[in-house]
Amino acid sequence: MSWKTTNRAQERTSFITEFLEGELGVVELAESYGISRKTAYKWIGRFGEDGWAGLEERSRAPHHRPNALEAEMEGLVLACKARWPKWGAPKLLVKLRGQVGEGRCPSESSISRILQRHGLVRPQGRRRAKAQGTELSAYEGANAVWCADFKGWFSTGDGRKCPPLTISEGWSRYLIRCQGLDAGTGQSVVQPIFSAALREFGMPRAIRTDNGAPFASVGLGGLTGLSIWWLKLGIDLERSRPGCPQDNGRHERMHRTLKAETARPAQANLRAQQQAFDAFRAEYNEERPHEGLDGKTPAEVYTPSPRNFPGRFPEMVYAPGWEQRQVRASGLMKWKGQDVYITTALAGERIGLEPMDDGLWTVYFASHAL
Repeated sequence: MSWKTTNRAQERTSFITEFLEGELGVVELAESYGISRKTAYKWIGRFGEDGWAGLEERSRAPHHRPNALEAEMEGLVLACKARWPKWGAPKLLVKLRGQVGEGRCPSESSISRILQRHGLVRPQGRRRAKAQGTELSAYEGANAVWCADFKGWFSTGDGRKCPPLTISEGWSRYLIRCQGLDAGTGQSVVQPIFSAALREFGMPRAIRTDNGAPFASVGLGGLTGLSIWWLKLGIDLERSRPGCPQDNGRHERMHRTLKAETARPAQANLRAQQQAFDAFRAEYNEERPHEGLDGKTPAEVYTPSPRNFPGRFPEMVYAPGWEQRQVRASGLMKWKGQDVYITTALAGERIGLEPMDDGLWTVYFASHAL
């Protein structure tokens, strides 16, 4: 290698070193080294592509590089990332605009793709979705809306934790269930209680809950195994807004009465506590007059639902003109030749896609928009 070639390589190395130090911009550096801005960006691009080896002298033999401009810009992005390693695409975009101008600067998404392609994007934790409420319907008659919740847990006299599950009929205030739980509050514990209630009293049009487990989740559509089971039975989902207990106000007021009459003080053990719950439920439904019912008791106005609990799930039917897809075990569906992730909660289930006027689609499972 000739002295002249070595000197050029050293000049490029010195230039990139100063560029990485960040004291001068590209224009100022180019002027101080007596080179054009185009040459400066070419050196930065080579460094970004191949590191220090990219600064060595290359053959002057003609060669075809159809994407030379793109490669040069990619190298500039990588060089800027090397200079500011903790910065992401938005901040790098601002710096690149100042260096190459608005017209030549790649978009933020292009910068992000370059960083991803070279493994320079630090994996981010999945953003936790926020729970949301739904539209709430009126209590238009018996079994229009059932309400369900857990009364805040307390300890019985023997120190056992007791979180009672309560289910009420919203229009009549009829207390369908008040069950103390001693095996957790998951779906495997709660679903059999709902199953027994639905068999005894028939099925409501909707069930209203808060956004906590096992009623809801922060996944797509807020679905859980329990809420999917309700939807397959033809029961709509209603959810109160986070931090707004007034959305389920009738049920909450019943909870205050329940706590005052059964948990102050708590009973000696879970068996005695359940006996207290059962006695409260009988009095609340059959003896206690309710102002909201013109002095009648809930039992005097409540009637079971004519919708009987089915022996098997009804067939999932979507409107004519909708697209239908099967969700695979991976949570993916096939859409226009591409795999689109829905949610593993719906693995094996059929979803419907309603066409919208603007070319978009609303995705449904049963009656529930995801």
